[in-house]
Amino acid sequence: MDKTDLLILDILQKDSTVSINEIADRVNLSQTPCWRRIQRLEASGHIMGKVALLNPNLLNLNVTVFVFIKTNKHNRDWYEKFSAVVQAIPEIVDFYRMNGTVDYLLKIVVPDIATYDAVYQRLTRTIEIFDVTSSFAMEKMKSTTVLPLNYAQLGRDSDESDSGSTN
Repeated sequence: MDKTDLLILDILQKDSTVSINEIADRVNLSQTPCWRRIQRLEASGHIMGKVALLNPNLLNLNVTVFVFIKTNKHNRDWYEKFSAVVQAIPEIVDFYRMNGTVDYLLKIVVPDIATYDAVYQRLTRTIEIFDVTSSFAMEKMKSTTVLPLNYAQLGRDSDESDSGSTN
């Protein structure tokens, strides 16, 4: 990973529809070396996918709920079942294992409170949970998919074939 790779990642994480030609121009490479770098970043897992970001409000997903879950079960069987249940519920869009006062945090998007209640019932009827606390978001203050790249570890010198300016 070098500074050119970071520039490519920065461009793509902000707009994955930018053409290879434009990316190459912006990072001062020719198209083929730029394309090779992008392929390498995909193969290494730095680029996990390319998606379209949808507007939840225009899709009638106006309610965001953060659900804090405590469990008194900390064995692998319970965790695997719980994880499978959560993965199967499409309204749950984020799922984290936490430390501190709660064990898990879920982010749920739904059109209304009645739909949230149905998701809640499905979750609590399917698996034993010690405690569930929900907080409804009143206003989204910040939401981004753009990651800070200044912490990435640099060190790989770019291959000679990737630094040329000819095709």
